[in-house]
Amino acid sequence: MLPSPAALLLDFGGVIVESGRSPHDRHSALIQRVHRLTAGAVSAEQIRDALGRAKQARSRLREDDEECLEITHEHLWGELIAAEWPAVARATVLVHATDLTRQWARRTDWQLRPGIADLLDFTVGRGMPVAVVSNTPCGQAHRDALDDFGLTGAIAAQIYSDELGVYKPHPSMIWAAARELGVPAAASWFVGDQPHRDIACARRAGVGAAILMPEGEPRESGEHTPDAVVADGNELLDLLRKSL
Repeated sequence: MLPSPAALLLDFGGVIVESGRSPHDRHSALIQRVHRLTAGAVSAEQIRDALGRAKQARSRLREDDEECLEITHEHLWGELIAAEWPAVARATVLVHATDLTRQWARRTDWQLRPGIADLLDFTVGRGMPVAVVSNTPCGQAHRDALDDFGLTGAIAAQIYSDELGVYKPHPSMIWAAARELGVPAAASWFVGDQPHRDIACARRAGVGAAILMPEGEPRESGEHTPDAVVADGNELLDLLRKSL
């Protein structure tokens, strides 16, 4: 039996939402926008390639950074995406870096994972605070999605890596959420979809229970073993009810 939680901390991608069938080129609108902003100085194909390389470079930076320092929107566009573009084009996208990152981070194929709406109805009814704790290039994209899903009112705090400056597994992500909720981390459950990011973060932060909600079949978690594994929001709600 897991300890009864005073608060629930949820990852965004993989827990609150899942990705559906992504369009062939989900960045087409962003690519066209950047092409217009740069007055055609950079071709659509160059922009597409730059976005792909930047995604890979960002992943490599995360693998090598033991301090878990999140890159800024300006660093993303100035150093990873537009570093080799003409100077005027690079300067132009830097001016719009935050809004462009917001568009880059937002997915049109996000959909709520099964049972999440019922789970949040339950926590609201119990007066149990819920926080979102998520790694993302732009937290505002996640805030927008929660607004669109009509869930913002059920969320007491939202902690995003680009706004805090560090990313999971740095424990400050969870500690910041606990502070905003006014609940000790040890009295909270944290639910994530990646053992090496989420379960590791939960252990470092000292939460009451670390719960894995994988997309698809659970992967081998190695040293990062969760206290429980749930398939979706329905199973998480069942687990929560049993603990109270």
